[in-house]
Amino acid sequence: MDAFLFRGIAETTRRKILESAREEALAKGEFLFRQGDPARHFYLLKEGRVRLSQGRSELLAYVASDPGDLIGWSSLAGNENYTASAECLAAVKVLKVEQQRLDEILHEDPLSGMAVFKNLAALIGRRLVKSYQATLSVHGEREPQPGG
Repeated sequence: MDAFLFRGIAETTRRKILESAREEALAKGEFLFRQGDPARHFYLLKEGRVRLSQGRSELLAYVASDPGDLIGWSSLAGNENYTASAECLAAVKVLKVEQQRLDEILHEDPLSGMAVFKNLAALIGRRLVKSYQATLSVHGEREPQPGG
């Protein structure tokens, strides 16, 4: 699987991670996890669409729809609990990876570990920008222009 999270890591390390993964299939309307659940796994989307939302009013945070999209990054960022809920908008197939097992694999290959967490930081940054832009568009605001 060509997941952005694994770009720049050693092939043997990527293979170990994928071999430790378990494929799961979920139906439309099912949840991978709910906000507040213990964050012990992350998921890589194989097919389908997953809506990530936060809060009681289920504010949309992100829709994962591309193969390789990362779902459940809270487990990788040291959070004890998921910060969003992940609802399947269609039938979904994911690879489920245990966070603790990932740590063990990356401990054996620190350079790959550094690449994974650099990629994770980039993914989180992109999602924050998208959320910010979505918030602005909902409120009819424009982004501030440089020098203005």
